[in-house]
Amino acid sequence: MKRLRTLLGIGFGLAIVAGAGWYISQSSTAPPPRQGGRFAAGAAVPVGLATASKGEIAIVLRALGTVTPLQTVNVKTQITGQLTEVYFREGQMVKQGELLAQVDPRPYDVALQQAIGQQQRDEALLKNAQMDLERYRKLVQQDSIARQQYDTQMSLVRQYEAALVIDQAQVDAAKLNVTYTRIVAPLTGKIGLRMVDKGNYVTMGDASSICVIIQVQPISVLFTIPEDSLPLVRQRLKIGENLEVRVLDRAQKNELAVGRLDTTDNVIDQTTGTVKLRAIFDNADESLFPNQFVNVRLLADTVKDAVVVPVAAIQRGQPGTFVYLAKSDDTVEIRVVELGATDGEKVAILKGLKVGDQVVID
Repeated sequence: MKRLRTLLGIGFGLAIVAGAGWYISQSSTAPPPRQGGRFAAGAAVPVGLATASKGEIAIVLRALGTVTPLQTVNVKTQITGQLTEVYFREGQMVKQGELLAQVDPRPYDVALQQAIGQQQRDEALLKNAQMDLERYRKLVQQDSIARQQYDTQMSLVRQYEAALVIDQAQVDAAKLNVTYTRIVAPLTGKIGLRMVDKGNYVTMGDASSICVIIQVQPISVLFTIPEDSLPLVRQRLKIGENLEVRVLDRAQKNELAVGRLDTTDNVIDQTTGTVKLRAIFDNADESLFPNQFVNVRLLADTVKDAVVVPVAAIQRGQPGTFVYLAKSDDTVEIRVVELGATDGEKVAILKGLKVGDQVVID
């Protein structure tokens, strides 16, 4: 009897231990209780809204450009001689006609005097021949000399007259050479580095120039646009409108200058499908430097009275291009839209929205 009670006690203890183990295991694997929260099923989701409004959209063509001078002149000598003086400074702004350098004029002054002397000699011979011709004319009228002698004298007068024409040309050529000894600026612009020093012997066949002058005011920027954008630009130019062009630095942070579109090239590059354009800038502050790389913004047109929404509202997916349109019952619907021009953070909506509609942007 005592042994039976002992066995029952042991069995009861094992049963308690097993039950406790099962309870602990079930407690550790059971899922946590559901809690309500801000985004629980069926709860409202906060969104950012924007209202479609009427506004203007600028059609801006973006391109890469290079600052290009309107004129670049390599200044060379037009005669042969020693460079006796250099009057310009490197980097100097010069005006058209300003004296830059001097070639030794002495040999050309001598040549001019020789030409003038030859001209005066032939003038004296012509005057004497004309006097003889007048005497021969009177003698022929009196039949005192043969007609042939008179004709010969007339021919001699004509020869001296022709010689004077040649002499005058030689005098003019000598004067021109004297003028060429003074090397002047052919245009207003900025001089680069000096390439020939004073004392050197210069000739017309020299490979190097004395200096290079570049026109910097005004200055131009060459850039290219896709051929698909050309009709719009040509249409605006044809009716005489000035298209604004802005240029920015390489980092696109600083605006360097504002100018106008001047002209387009007469051909399209078949390799790239682009066409070159030239814009003109006053460059009064010399913010644009020749061969500088710039970013170009051409204002091709402005769309007025357009339905405008933020670019952030535009979605793309299975329906195509669409927006989430907020309705009055605090729900949204997908609305397919047709996009127009884009200007920075704004985009024009051609179809699908009207002024006053609210769209989700966040």
